[in-house]
Amino acid sequence: MPEARTPAQIEADITRRREQLAATLDELAMRVHPKTIADDVKAKAADAVDRTAGRAYVAVNRALTSTRSRFVSEDGAPRMERVVPVALVAVAVTGLWVASARRRR
Repeated sequence: MPEARTPAQIEADITRRREQLAATLDELAMRVHPKTIADDVKAKAADAVDRTAGRAYVAVNRALTSTRSRFVSEDGAPRMERVVPVALVAVAVTGLWVASARRRR
């Protein structure tokens, strides 16, 4: 049979449980407070933006690296067989654009 508890032990248990309940209620009150909820939403939104920006950075970096590798050799020298045609197309498009602008005047 379990030993009988003294009134002091019962009182100590009640006091301890009241303190635990008060701490739990304080925590719940803090969790449902509008400022806490707003701060949580802001933090989640900032995290989502950071993740999206990180993914965008990785995608852009990958695209730039891929494009660079097409026009620059591994030793850093330009690949003239690819650079010259692109430069010629750029000059031709610019020339057509300038000629078109002159005709409009």
